[in-house]
Amino acid sequence: MTMTITYDRLGDLAGTDLGHTGYRTVTQDQVDLFADATDDHQWIHVDPERAKTGPFGAPIAHGFLTLSLAVPFWTELLEVKGVTTKVNYGLDKVRFPAPVVVGARVRMRATVAEVVEVPGGYQLTVDQTIEIAGGSKPAVVARGLYRFYA
Repeated sequence: MTMTITYDRLGDLAGTDLGHTGYRTVTQDQVDLFADATDDHQWIHVDPERAKTGPFGAPIAHGFLTLSLAVPFWTELLEVKGVTTKVNYGLDKVRFPAPVVVGARVRMRATVAEVVEVPGGYQLTVDQTIEIAGGSKPAVVARGLYRFYA
């Protein structure tokens, strides 16, 4: 469920568990498009037949593709009213503990760790974990930095 908050209440979010998003299925089409966009055509991503005999038994999503899903996931978790600009400011401590095989379902869980004022706005530091349905380890663990301006 999406949390809705007004810009003037952003300072109150530190420590808030935003819960988790719905699941999305990672498709081979997404992986192929990402490979084309990044010029990373390694066979473990784009050759399903060869990948069957590889270390993961199937093609896997690029780690950075899985990480990039934080953007649409983020919009499922938090809506801030009264902002003119939202900026993905960066990431800290990114890890890829488990691969995401094509066809897997993933979702994101997030907690606002810190909120600080920056010139003209607020910066939220968010602990985000992209989970794999039925997996024992997450696909991505990262600390996202997001800025909101009035």
